Amino acid sequence: MELSDFSAVTIAGTSQSLAAYRGDVALIVNVASECGFTGQYEGLQALYTEYAAQGLTVLGFPCDQFGHQEPGDEATIKNFCETRFAVTFPMFAKIDVNGAAAHPLYDWLKSSKPGLLGTEAIKWNFTKFLVGRDGIVIKRYAPADKPLSLRSDIERALAQSPPPGTASRSIA
Repeated sequence: MELSDFSAVTIAGTSQSLAAYRGDVALIVNVASECGFTGQYEGLQALYTEYAAQGLTVLGFPCDQFGHQEPGDEATIKNFCETRFAVTFPMFAKIDVNGAAAHPLYDWLKSSKPGLLGTEAIKWNFTKFLVGRDGIVIKRYAPADKPLSLRSDIERALAQSPPPGTASRSIA
């Protein structure tokens, strides 16, 4: 399995194949608007702005499984992200990341890179997964890991050549 094998509903309500990001480096994050880590949107957007032209995409997946910290609907979430943090990276509809209703993407991410002591469950909002140009999970980061602290890992991943037959997207 790889990232391009999955699809998800965008925050605007349309189905999106994640194959659209084939050849990119992806930072996938479960996000929330009323979390102590919500300020990380600023760092996520800064990474996207800095590295998008080199092939980084940040994929935000709102989740309300931790302390009801994402209570709004998609329109509310989209408005919050755009007005408060000027988010321009792709955002998706609210999902579950744990349990029987967990999105298949998150089942794959968690099994690919378990957390501390081998536990797969996502412990809180703003858990991050870095996926390489080949669509394979490189690393998992804890919620407290600030986005800008991931720069060196992102730069290493961006230095890898895209798989044959793919080209990373270029954002002008």
